Amino acid sequence: QVHLVESGGGLVQPGGSLRLSCAASGFTFEGKGMRWDRQAPGKERELIARISIYSTGAQYADSVRGRFTISRDNAKKTLYLQMNNLKPEDTAVYSCATWSGEYRGQGTSVTVTS
Repeated sequence: QVHLVESGGGLVQPGGSLRLSCAASGFTFEGKGMRWDRQAPGKERELIARISIYSTGAQYADSVRGRFTISRDNAKKTLYLQMNNLKPEDTAVYSCATWSGEYRGQGTSVTVTS
């Protein structure tokens, strides 16, 4: 059974940092590109970062480039998203998924507010 379980969300002040994790099981994690999406209240879900199988290529949405870093540890079957200099507009539910969206986690909530 496939599981993607996100953790690390929470409440943070503007300018703060969070590190999200996504623990994978039930499929060949090291054989799939992975992505982080987010969905803000009242908005469509958007792709914000994705990473290739061997971490040789990472791509970011303009809204997070330079502030967020996606990474993965294939040995631990875990995907990460380091988020720095957070802004109120980063408030959303963040979910991890396989590159194609075949598998997706339930998400973790991030709220950026003073």
